[in-house]
Amino acid sequence: MRKLGMIGGMSWVSTRIYYDRINRIVQRRAAPMASAPMLIESLDFCELYALREDKEWKRAGEILSESAKRLEGAGAEALIINANSMHKLYDEIAASVDVPILHIADCVGKALKAAGCKSAAILGTRNVMTESFYRKRLVAQGVDLLPPNMANVEIMDRIIYDELMVGKVTRNAERAMKTIITNKSQDGAEAIVLACTELDLVVDIDANVLPVFDSTRIHCEAAANWVLEQEVVN
Repeated sequence: MRKLGMIGGMSWVSTRIYYDRINRIVQRRAAPMASAPMLIESLDFCELYALREDKEWKRAGEILSESAKRLEGAGAEALIINANSMHKLYDEIAASVDVPILHIADCVGKALKAAGCKSAAILGTRNVMTESFYRKRLVAQGVDLLPPNMANVEIMDRIIYDELMVGKVTRNAERAMKTIITNKSQDGAEAIVLACTELDLVVDIDANVLPVFDSTRIHCEAAANWVLEQEVVN
């Protein structure tokens, strides 16, 4: 198996999910006692929380690029960034190292294409829902995306930052997500993309009015495929 590096801590909740899921996939496919060779650097999320200004994003890029270099130097043969929103900095981080980085949106886009999905709605943090860095990679796979509803953006940010990223799961959040997904179905979406690594804590992936593509599950599957030297989902 190949050694994977994970840039984590954004939040610690999602990093725990990544570690658990990747190892479960590897164990299931390789051997009962197998576990994935991984290096994890868990960053201090206080330095990377709810970024708005260009100077804040510039500093975040420096922090993640330095993390990537440390993981590469420690022997990681490929990297993943355990957060959707931080893929805004993907090009800068990728340029700082010589090993590949598995882009979460590329993995999601390929999964949507493989499923024959032509129209989807993205749910995640503000920058993921409203900016082009994530959306364009899904569109490149032939997927039309519904425009973001700004009222939903406010709701999503509150649920993600105030609750999920500190490990809090509430019935109110579950109900809010169910309502949003139902409304997206009525708006014409064929599928939902959960573009936040903690959202499956409040969304039933397997029992919903629309097919749900969970970016975390898809990213973990691609990472496990890479570790096992198997073909990445396409």
